[in-house]
Amino acid sequence: MDDTTNGSAPETPEHGPVDAESSSYLTPWSVRAPDPAPTSDHTDRQTLDAPHRGHISTGVVAFISAVLGAVAVVGILALLGLFSADTSEIAAPPIEADGTTTTTTTTIVQQVTNEIITNGGDVGIAEAVAAKVVPSVVTVEVGNLEENVLTLTGSGSGVILRDGFIVTNHHVIENATVTRIVLQDGRTYDTEIVGSDSYTDLAVLKVDIEGLPPIDFGSTDDLTIGQFAVAVGNPLGQIGGASLTTGVISALSRRVQFSDQTDLYGMLQTDAPITSGSSGGALVNADGDLIGITSAIGVGRGGAEGIGYAIPVDLVRRITDEIIETGTVRHGFIGIYGADHVETADDGAITPSGAEIAQLWDGEEGSAAGEAGFVAEDVIVAVEGIEITTMEDLVVVIRLYHVGDEINVTVLRNGDSITAALILDERPEDPAPITDEETSGDG
Repeated sequence: MDDTTNGSAPETPEHGPVDAESSSYLTPWSVRAPDPAPTSDHTDRQTLDAPHRGHISTGVVAFISAVLGAVAVVGILALLGLFSADTSEIAAPPIEADGTTTTTTTTIVQQVTNEIITNGGDVGIAEAVAAKVVPSVVTVEVGNLEENVLTLTGSGSGVILRDGFIVTNHHVIENATVTRIVLQDGRTYDTEIVGSDSYTDLAVLKVDIEGLPPIDFGSTDDLTIGQFAVAVGNPLGQIGGASLTTGVISALSRRVQFSDQTDLYGMLQTDAPITSGSSGGALVNADGDLIGITSAIGVGRGGAEGIGYAIPVDLVRRITDEIIETGTVRHGFIGIYGADHVETADDGAITPSGAEIAQLWDGEEGSAAGEAGFVAEDVIVAVEGIEITTMEDLVVVIRLYHVGDEINVTVLRNGDSITAALILDERPEDPAPITDEETSGDG
């Protein structure tokens, strides 16, 4: 069995994804202190059915937001982009009766050095990307305040969006009561958590200062395998700012499934080296435009496998916009349980060819799909003209739309093509599963 660690000796992970075919774990990029020793139930959860082709369908990924010592994490590279621990305690200034504070000011000057590590591509391009992108990447520090004592528990990375808003990973700030950012020049600011979303592993922070350099947004519309890619983040929360590594886009539309039943869909895969502490950092193209937010890596028996995953920028934009506007995220729901529909070609090949409705959610009257006239055994083949070949395709597309949006859905029924408009409902917090073994998800 593969090993992942929490910054010490390898041990069976409390949470972590496993690729049934390659026997590798996926871990999100933040770090915290070791969890309690795993139980036999955890071991059983690592030996699930083999994944569907083209994604990692089973496994264990720990969304952990604090790390042990940076040296131990570097030594084992078992977690990616996670938190480097800072267990130092900082005494808060005393509070006077009139609400003011008295304290002695200590100025900490941090030397800024930006490391460029080339793993392919042109050095000149990497230098240009560094000059453009590094100022827009910050270190995110998290901790807890108890009895006027602030204890830092870890760090990750973040990317400046606009107007003082910073995007990072949900697992970076999860359970933190205090967050702050460190800019590339060493300036540190307290931040507030605007909102976060566990379904997409995204969160937004806010700092009340002006003049922060925002990242330029790109798109994944024309993204292809083999394109130059650059990852920028702060591994291990080191003093001195961000590191930059280069590589290519290795694959598109990957699925990462975690032991807590959280699934990240449509993920970008890259071989640009990403190390512990880089969670929430930027994945950019050769023009320095954002194409993804780094979130997880694969770790096998021999250590890190050179496989990193980033949340695609189109989803980042949709989720962060809603968090900034409302402080929360509501996910669309068409009201079905579904499964991959396959057909057998003349040469015997089994071909994925749509998302089959196995059952309507809460009956025809309570389902958006049912109200639009769809029925069980209909096969969804397109949404807004975008081809759907699997249930994963359906989820990826639906998550780009808001609750209340009207979308056109095309299905095949007894060989006939039918297109109808439906209005997206809000996804229930925990849709109850059905017993039909043919189903593989809900949407």
